[in-house]
Amino acid sequence: MNQETVRPALVVGALGVVFGDIGTSPIYTLQTVFSPSDPHPVPVSADNVFGVVSLIFWSVLVIVTVTYVLLAMRADNDGEGGIMALITQLRRGSRTGRTALVLAGLGIFGAALFFGDSMITPAISVLSAVEGLKVVSDGLDAWIVPITAVIIIGLFLVQRRGTAAVGRVFGPVMIAWFGVIGACGVAGIAGHPEILKALSPTYAIGFMAGHFDIAFFTLAAVVLAVTGAEALYADMGHFGRKAITRGWLFLVLPACVLSYLGQGALILEDGANISSPFFLLVPSWGRLPMVVLATAATVIASQAVITGAYSVAAQAAQLGYLPRLRIAHTSETERGQIYVPWINWLLMVSVLTLVFAFRSSTALAFAFGMAVTGTITITTLLFFFIARSRWGTPRWLLGAGAAVLLTVDLLFVAANLTKLVHGAWLPLLIGLTAFTIMTTWQRGRRIVTAERERQEGPLREFIDELSDRETPTQRVPGTAVFLNRGGRTAPLALRANAVHNHVRHEQVVILSLETEPVPRVPAENRVSVEDLGHTDDGIVFVTARYGYMETPDVPGALALLDPAQTEGRLRLDEASYFLSKIELQRGPEPTMAGWRKRLFIATSYITADAAEYFGLPRDRTVIMGSHIDV
Repeated sequence: MNQETVRPALVVGALGVVFGDIGTSPIYTLQTVFSPSDPHPVPVSADNVFGVVSLIFWSVLVIVTVTYVLLAMRADNDGEGGIMALITQLRRGSRTGRTALVLAGLGIFGAALFFGDSMITPAISVLSAVEGLKVVSDGLDAWIVPITAVIIIGLFLVQRRGTAAVGRVFGPVMIAWFGVIGACGVAGIAGHPEILKALSPTYAIGFMAGHFDIAFFTLAAVVLAVTGAEALYADMGHFGRKAITRGWLFLVLPACVLSYLGQGALILEDGANISSPFFLLVPSWGRLPMVVLATAATVIASQAVITGAYSVAAQAAQLGYLPRLRIAHTSETERGQIYVPWINWLLMVSVLTLVFAFRSSTALAFAFGMAVTGTITITTLLFFFIARSRWGTPRWLLGAGAAVLLTVDLLFVAANLTKLVHGAWLPLLIGLTAFTIMTTWQRGRRIVTAERERQEGPLREFIDELSDRETPTQRVPGTAVFLNRGGRTAPLALRANAVHNHVRHEQVVILSLETEPVPRVPAENRVSVEDLGHTDDGIVFVTARYGYMETPDVPGALALLDPAQTEGRLRLDEASYFLSKIELQRGPEPTMAGWRKRLFIATSYITADAAEYFGLPRDRTVIMGSHIDV
């Protein structure tokens, strides 16, 4: 991504995709802080209003602007951001020892928490917008949950079409959204301009120091103002750091701050306005249109986090933490627009379950903060470690920065832990479940790979046997491509052909696919050919390299090969592709706990069809099976 110039269209695109989540937080944040249903309610008073609004402003400034925009977004992985990008940088520098491995494990847990975030965000966002109907008319209460469910079902049903068609209108809708909430905020401030004093940090500090018993519990709701901060970082690869930074500093941050100040002014005017300060800021004639606009904005916010879940799942699969998933690219021009069916339907069922179980945005808010604070804290930790290991930043400077930012983050985590019995357990449970699945798959995959390598045997010794003129193996016309894991062992399918069928093709390509710890691999570095020690035997070993954000295309990679490297041009239009399929079953060896073996085998059932995943022609693909005990 070119960071030198930033086109206005790029900023508009970032506004439509990146800021939906954090931009809709004003709908429910202050309402949740002062909600009488909160297990630790905040009394409505002038001092508390000033303190809360100041706390929200400075939390947004410290966490979003400083931690993410100014710091974390500089720790990119070849232009890509997000917690998975940090993990790949840790894996790349694994020589740093056990600390890096522990932090990488924390990073995986942070990615797992993101799945909880991606389930809660659509539920709380759309619910909070549709709840504006209560302000329009009391008789519409009963319709809030059904309308929310219909919107969410529709949202997930259209995912397979991709966001390319509607993406062009996302930016203008969000620009209208930020303009309207900023204007409503100005109107509220005009009624009580003294609320501007809340911009001073003395009110936030005074509230925390003088009313710590109240302010500490308030943090569990204040954190809602920074939900979506991870999206700024995760979507950096699509829009670039400068486009996101400009959109945040020049439109999103001012609009959100004006909305919070306006809502604070409205509560100062009448404490009863805590019921729905966001919608009550709007004149009565504009409340219904505002509900419609808010619903559109929250759908966009949900779209962004759903797409983020697809990306995290795809990257996790590429890095070996999830099985190979079926991925559909929904745009010919935007590489980041993908659709993962299995994740889509899992999210839809989960989101609908949350809507019908919690039935209000306030109830869901107690659960929301835990996922957000966990991810933010882990991102901060990983950033400071990478800043030291990659950039050699002085320890005193890192220590000072980490002391301030991690103190803020850990205060938010501690406050949200007090909400465990009120719903905060949910994202932790989702995160722990996803973390267990991901680490179990990684462990099981290593065990299976080791056993598979034992069965396959050394590649070079097998090639020596095939090249031995005394070996009774008949050469048949054609090109055969055998997909293999690495270059040390012989493909099971090739061994079975030679040992059992006593045949081999004139041209044999042993192809290994490698996932590099970078988002994308340039075409000139895509393929390489290795000498196996024999000439004129028609056997070549090829390595195809892909980034963790790319979907492998085997025929496309082979087409890049130079005929001089492959002892003649490969006849790819007639080539046969051979896959070795492994059937897993529980074995007696204590490689893993019994329950983890069952989980690993169960998880393997969602593995995508290999021929489809690698882009192989089905009518010329042969699958040969074997079984391995785990």
